[in-house]
Amino acid sequence: MKKPVRVALIGARGQMGQTIVDLAKNDPKIDIVAQCDIGDAIDAALKNCDVAIDFSNASAIDEICRAAEQNRKALVIGTTGHSTEQRQQIEKSAKSLGIVFASNFSVGVNALFALTGRAAEIFGTQFKPEIVETHHTKKKDAPSGTAKTLGEILKSELKTDVPIESIREGDVVGEHTVTFVGPGERLELTHRAETREIFARGALRAAAWIVGKSPGLYSMQNVLGISK
Repeated sequence: MKKPVRVALIGARGQMGQTIVDLAKNDPKIDIVAQCDIGDAIDAALKNCDVAIDFSNASAIDEICRAAEQNRKALVIGTTGHSTEQRQQIEKSAKSLGIVFASNFSVGVNALFALTGRAAEIFGTQFKPEIVETHHTKKKDAPSGTAKTLGEILKSELKTDVPIESIREGDVVGEHTVTFVGPGERLELTHRAETREIFARGALRAAAWIVGKSPGLYSMQNVLGISK
């Protein structure tokens, strides 16, 4: 039997961290060998793992990348809200490490990314796109990382910025809708997350996939085999 993938979990005490821990308990292919959070030594957590999953905070990414490079460990980055400089640090680290960097690890959301790009190709400038995202009131960043990714996909195809409306209400896990409005018709593509488990499952899938891969910056689309 193949040995389980040894995972160091950064941000273990957060909601996503706890969800990953709970799922991993019933997954024989995953072994959470270390857990750390704010104030804990990241280097120590990374020494005996195959890959680190980060669901901590964007502010910690420089230290996480440094520790991963020093210990030569693959990374799965699930935090969002990184600055331009922090994204550049991730890209720099990806020159020596395999890194999966995704704004959303849900299989359904990544299908939404692919469908949004395809719809934009079909409609071109004849249809006007809009993005609306809704999350719980405790979510700190707005727009969400997923909405930003949708905006980037549309801008890449249409060469123009697309407006994003952010709504914060109740305990909504996550909802994203891309609407294409054309003459006399409209198309809506919507994904609704009902549980955080979908993100945790995707992150664990990415962790198992990235082990042994060549250095580079990969997306969840690469993990799922649906990238262009």
